[in-house]
Amino acid sequence: MAISHQSGALPRIVASGRGAVADQILELAFANGVKVREDADLAEILAAIEIDSEIPVEAIAAVAEILAYVYRANGRLRAATEAGQ
Repeated sequence: MAISHQSGALPRIVASGRGAVADQILELAFANGVKVREDADLAEILAAIEIDSEIPVEAIAAVAEILAYVYRANGRLRAATEAGQ
């Protein structure tokens, strides 16, 4: 499952898959430095959502927590990269 978030809009599902497709999504994420977090319960909820659909209200709190983690992690990564230049 991959989620995209643009400022001022609700997060959207941008990719979803199981088995080999899920493995490919993870490989692409790792190869591109995208932060990954596993949450089986949330994945089950989001798996029922169509691609390019907004996250349902029931999952917003969990998705917000993940996005906050990702934004913090990206900020730390960016600061470390800039300090090393």
